[in-house]
This record gives sequence, C-alpha cells and structure tokens, in this order.
Amino acid sequence: MPTNKQIWRTAAPAHCRGTSMLEVLITILILSVGMLGLAALQGKAHTSELESYQRAQALVLLQDIGSRMDGNIDNAASYVTKGEGTGISDAGDCTALGTRAAADLCEWSKALKGSSEAKGSTKQGAMIDGRGCVASTATNVYLISVVWQGLGATIAPATTCGQGDYDSEASRRAVTMIWRFPVLDGL
Repeated sequence: MPTNKQIWRTAAPAHCRGTSMLEVLITILILSVGMLGLAALQGKAHTSELESYQRAQALVLLQDIGSRMDGNIDNAASYVTKGEGTGISDAGDCTALGTRAAADLCEWSKALKGSSEAKGSTKQGAMIDGRGCVASTATNVYLISVVWQGLGATIAPATTCGQGDYDSEASRRAVTMIWRFPVLDGL
C-alpha cells in the first residue's frame, strides 16, 4: 500500500505545483507599470485634443474677422487694431458703438474671449486667453492674427500679436493669415 508521500507525488508532479509569491509580485509590478503608462498616454491625448480644439476655434475666428472685413471693404482700414488685441471693450450692445467696423471688432473680441459658451459668469467657449490683432502691411493687405495660451512649451510664433502677455513666449500659440483686397480703381 502506498504511503501518503507517494500518493501526493503521483497526484501533483513537480512541474505542476503552482506559482510562487515572487512570480505573483513580479506580475503585479509589470501590470502596474503598464497601467501607469496607459494613464500617462490618456493625459497626453487629452492635452493634444484641447490644443487641437483651440487651434480649430482660432481658425474659425480668423476667418470670421476676414469675412467681416470683406463685407465692409470700403472701411477695411478701420479694422486695424491699435497696439495689443482688439482694443475694444466688450460692450453689452456692440451695435451701439457707432461704426460697423467698431461693432464687428466688438463682436470679434467677445468671440475671442469665449462669449459663445459660458458657465455661470465665466466665459469658456474659445481659446485660453484669446486675443486678436489686425495690422496693415501694405495698401489693401492686412495681417490677421489670433493668439492664445498653449498648454505646453513649443517654439515661439513669429507674430508680434500677444508678445509678452502669456506665461512664456514658447507657450503662446498663434495662427495668422494675410487678407488681400482687390484694388478696384478705375472700374
């Protein structure tokens, strides 16, 4: 008759005894490092999504002021901003400012600051600390810029719009566009 020791050996061979505590701990460590990597990847994806959203909003607002200038081509020079940003206070009623250009700049300023979406009294619908500039570079040629605060450091943009107004020049983001109007003299 076999002894208990012999029965146990025949029921569970040496290579089928199970895992040791060390193997379980190493597995948990590897899984933990992998999960931390996934969390970091998720954070980077969220940052990239926000940067992309802000750039898309800036491009829409760039096109917006260009279209407003197109609609008021005879007074395009009135859209040139003095110094930094739109230079317009956010009046409650932009149409009460007198000229169409002043009203357009007022509405553009509100859009740059996020008036399209608010949470309580905080405007949140556009870029972080958005600003816009319109500069005349030649007759009937305008440089339109939209700048905002980026989330991370990159290379500082070439435009002077918003220079010195953000955490660092490397965190300032910008999109620019040259807007040309045809010369219609003699027609």
